Amino acid sequence: MARPLSELTLSELWRLFPIQLRPYDPAWEQWYETEATHLRSAFTGDAVEITHIGSTSVPGLMAKPIVDILVETDDQRGPAAIVSALVDQGWLLMAASDDPRFRLDLNKGYTPDGFADKVFHCHVVRPGDRDEVYFRDWLRTHPRTCREYEALKRDLASKHEHDRDAYTLGKTQFIRAITGQAIAAGSSRHH
Repeated sequence: MARPLSELTLSELWRLFPIQLRPYDPAWEQWYETEATHLRSAFTGDAVEITHIGSTSVPGLMAKPIVDILVETDDQRGPAAIVSALVDQGWLLMAASDDPRFRLDLNKGYTPDGFADKVFHCHVVRPGDRDEVYFRDWLRTHPRTCREYEALKRDLASKHEHDRDAYTLGKTQFIRAITGQAIAAGSSRHH
């Protein structure tokens, strides 16, 4: 019987959940739509913006088959109540920031036996914290940059298949530079 995820070391977790890139799959958009519908019910208030972000939201881009979702909310219940509502929907809290801007990172689809059929990351932020949307929109409208990003991801995945932190760190400078360009150009649109 597999050990609970909470008992695994970081190294064991990375082995269980390797970096695996896949060709773009249009089904990822439907995964997002279905999960976004469920997520809406976990939040109160009118200002809840739910957006498909990450590589699975960029047609044609290779990606880890993990759908990233950005939730911008003015929910006044506070982080603990939001986490509780999401845990009730099967989400697992991975990280919470004490930053005044407020950020929660949750996931769904990580099991003691490896990835489930559908895997999600949810990033809960205050309204206006949209860097990921700027980056996504830039990749959608700049094919050359999109191919450069894909090449970087392939290279990092081959070097760091079992080290998610190194894989993520290797993308950081590129993502920050492109996000900065996108913000300066004002390329973010609500979708």
